[in-house]
Amino acid sequence: MLERDGVPRGHYIGGSWREGHAGLKVFSPIDEAPLGTIAEASAEEVAEAATAAAEAFPSWAALGASGRAPYLERFAEALGARADTLARVEALDAGILESRMRHGIVPRAQLNIRHFAQAALTLQDRTLETKQARHYVRHDPAGVCAIITPWNSPLMLSTWKLGPALAAGNTCILKAPEWAPFSSALVAQAAEEAGLPPGVLNLLQGSGAGTGAALIDRPELSRISFTGSTATGKAIASKAMSRLVPCSLELGGKSPFLVLPGADLDLAARTGALMYRNATQVCLAGTRLLIHETLFEPFLERMGHYVARLTVGDPRKPETEVGPLIHPRQAARVHGYVEGAKARGAEVRWGGRPSAFGALYYEPTLFTGLPADDPLVQEEVFGPVLVAQAFRDEDEAVSLANDTVYGLGGVCFGPEADAVRVAERVRTGFIWVNAFGIRDLDAPFGGCRQSGVGREGGAWSFEFFCDIKDIIVPTTPFEPSFALR
Repeated sequence: MLERDGVPRGHYIGGSWREGHAGLKVFSPIDEAPLGTIAEASAEEVAEAATAAAEAFPSWAALGASGRAPYLERFAEALGARADTLARVEALDAGILESRMRHGIVPRAQLNIRHFAQAALTLQDRTLETKQARHYVRHDPAGVCAIITPWNSPLMLSTWKLGPALAAGNTCILKAPEWAPFSSALVAQAAEEAGLPPGVLNLLQGSGAGTGAALIDRPELSRISFTGSTATGKAIASKAMSRLVPCSLELGGKSPFLVLPGADLDLAARTGALMYRNATQVCLAGTRLLIHETLFEPFLERMGHYVARLTVGDPRKPETEVGPLIHPRQAARVHGYVEGAKARGAEVRWGGRPSAFGALYYEPTLFTGLPADDPLVQEEVFGPVLVAQAFRDEDEAVSLANDTVYGLGGVCFGPEADAVRVAERVRTGFIWVNAFGIRDLDAPFGGCRQSGVGREGGAWSFEFFCDIKDIIVPTTPFEPSFALR
């Protein structure tokens, strides 16, 4: 399959492909069939990638946004030309629904590149006038950027970061996720086909503990953009800050899904069933259902009706709505949370066991009857396991919503004025009101508390990937003066 699709297995460094050395075996979560072996980048290969990116930076930056835009347009076109291949490959190695890849994620990946290429054209237009001076505010490219993406949506997340980084004039080293590495290779292949100059985009394959750690240690880095677990994000930040390398960290979540009095219960219930998409391997999913006590049973009855209609199965089939967990370790983790909650006396409203479809498939599951401090309520499972809690009033709803260490996303259903009022009190990076999943490339995205540092999207992406410079020109006569002592 992958051989037929021409997916490279090695690294892309300085404009050429390298086979690499001792590799990592990759298996499909669909059926645990072997997909082949990827290379594990050595410290020397990581150094070569960093050197290539550093050497390419001055000329890429000097092109300016208008000079880079044609390259990025061809890059987006090359991604689109691979739409079928990208959909097949990411379904095969990441378990993402192939139909969603083809009709949603690949077009979004192209838009990620095109949008920021166009937005970069206006970066230098900001001028501030004060009483004494005119300030020309510049967004200068920062330098070499490490782009580290997770396995749950490699194509979308890599292009979401590469778009603004490259458009701003930086050069990049993309570290592919070890459990789902192959769409990242196709991204690098598309960049090569588009004619991006050697060293502008480099790809490293390998493990986080090996390749990732070696990359973070490289002195050439000016920025690190990471999406993944909170624990790994903390480790990256600790190393990076010892050298004062700015980090953008989009980390874990345990987002609340609030249902207030007066909510459209059917809309909320149908949206609640969406939380099981991608087997809930989605950091922004609302995995804690917080429901007003008068609506608790009616809401769960309706949501259960929609959940029962979800099809668990092969992500390559168009009827499938819930695919596999990514890896046996992840499946064991999810099952451990479920069995632990059962042992502590929680009530299983639906699911609660592996699916008969296959070893890495798990039934959409919901627990009730757990105290607020239970691990299943507090910790990110990253699998199709939700919890439901009832609240008496608005204050308790907000208290429950804020009662974890996370603060990534949120959902709130109810009369708009009430839902907005509650949303304002929830400590989170973003929260949808009577909706879920609406994203705009100009809007900020990111979390607070243990869910991350920084924001991505629109001007926020450019502020991270650029060094902001103020050129100050006096508009009134300037006289140097010293206070003599």
